[in-house]
Amino acid sequence: MTEVRDSEMNKRKYFGTDGIRGRANIYPITGETALKVGMAAGKYFTTGKRRHHVVIGKDTRLSGYMIEPSLTAGFISMGMNVYLVGPMPTPAISMLTKSMRCDVGVMISASHNSYEDNGIKLFGPDGNKLSDKNEMEIESIMDKINDLQLVESKFLGRAKRIDDAAGRYLEFIKSTFPSSLSLKNIKIVLDCANGAAYEVAPRALWELGAEVISLGCSPDGTNINYNCGSTHPEMMAEKVKEIGADIGIALDGDADRCIISDEKGKFLNGDYLLGIIAKRYLDKKLLKNKNIVGTQITNKGLENYFNSIGLELLRAEVGDRYIIEKMKKYSSNIGGEQSGHIILSDYGNTGDGLVAALQIIACMKEQKLPVSQLGKEIKLLPQLIESVNYNSLKSYAIQQEPKICEEVLQAEKKLGKTGRVVLRPSGTEKKIRIMAECEEENLLNKTIKNLKSRISTLINEYEKN
Repeated sequence: MTEVRDSEMNKRKYFGTDGIRGRANIYPITGETALKVGMAAGKYFTTGKRRHHVVIGKDTRLSGYMIEPSLTAGFISMGMNVYLVGPMPTPAISMLTKSMRCDVGVMISASHNSYEDNGIKLFGPDGNKLSDKNEMEIESIMDKINDLQLVESKFLGRAKRIDDAAGRYLEFIKSTFPSSLSLKNIKIVLDCANGAAYEVAPRALWELGAEVISLGCSPDGTNINYNCGSTHPEMMAEKVKEIGADIGIALDGDADRCIISDEKGKFLNGDYLLGIIAKRYLDKKLLKNKNIVGTQITNKGLENYFNSIGLELLRAEVGDRYIIEKMKKYSSNIGGEQSGHIILSDYGNTGDGLVAALQIIACMKEQKLPVSQLGKEIKLLPQLIESVNYNSLKSYAIQQEPKICEEVLQAEKKLGKTGRVVLRPSGTEKKIRIMAECEEENLLNKTIKNLKSRISTLINEYEKN
């Protein structure tokens, strides 16, 4: 089964599936582009003659010092006041945009990528990430930036540091944990990936009563996500086993996702987290509808589990904003993806790794079970995800080529009735993702190895023509 994205994606110059992202100080992640984004977004979100406001946060990448002032200059030139909050998680910017009644929010981050990359994510006044349509309209303004009329000097905006932003988010985080429960006598290993949550996350867990052993909380501008965090959680899991912790939590660079380790050092990915949290919501009658939103690569085993307890899995394209769009359409209040993005719309408009982790701890406390015993009924199928690099933009939609479709069809036949294949272009890197799953692990390994080889060969042929 192939996944076909919006055809407009190919026409974009700047925005991908999660804002604008790329190698820092190389087009499009340059100070010049950031200036244009600030000007264009400032123009787009300005309505009427009142004073408008934008909140800007960032993670701990060195390049944030270049992008933040460029964005600030752009917004100020359009008459917007700028609130600067420094290193803060992406979900905090979503929350602050809405609570501070700003017209737009900006997060400077490349999420789980290495420090060499950076990105710009925009939020609307409701705290939601912008739609494809919104981003395309901002792009059209950026293309005509030289024709943009700037405000008169007397109407220029001002910039101000907001010193208590972390405290506002901290209180929000604590409010998502049941007031009847406490983290006293809970030992937690927390890996903040040397990223945006390095200060606020340990403090939140400590204030809730936990004993917190912190890792990845010494950012230096270049060590974000480096051998740590949700993409490299091995250090966290080893520490859990070493000190006998009850749970391990690994956040990514902007803290909108998490990977959990049980007390034995075994990982729980986003599919397990989604299943465990959904069951808690079902038992406590917190579900708004009996459906949960996942993605095209959500494990079939999780779908089988949901069906067994009377729930339906709805599949969206990969990317938290596509999950959120489907959640709104079907009035769902839980969604998520394998990477650890868990969206709980009762609490916020984007994924929040710390909120998701606290939900798992709530399950542990309420059921009086260790993390290793949570979600034992969930039987995920063996699944592999591989990537094939491409160079030319025309390869973005290569999964629609007849030869590629035939390869996928043949692969699915080999995998049998329970097997499936999903091909999709990465929204953040020049890679085609290949996901395959079936009940037989040996067959899965052989099939995806052959499929990756064939697709790589076809991409090379395709790009030569």
